[in-house]
Amino acid sequence: MYNRFQLALRNGQDKPEIWIAYKGIIYDVTDSRLWRGGHHYEHWAGQDLTHELKDAPHTEKVFEGWQVVGTLS
Repeated sequence: MYNRFQLALRNGQDKPEIWIAYKGIIYDVTDSRLWRGGHHYEHWAGQDLTHELKDAPHTEKVFEGWQVVGTLS
């Protein structure tokens, strides 16, 4: 289990890992070419993106291929 501060450090800049959260689950997207530099279009890594998905051109199925690293407390 990780808190928001720990998640925020995994933004691709403060630490090399690039993590994002969705519905309380934290995903490692470090290897994604779409998240290089810690951002993906107007979205930034190290955050809970649950509320931002409604504006995305894809569904939550996009998370199915990524490694789960833990839960957000």
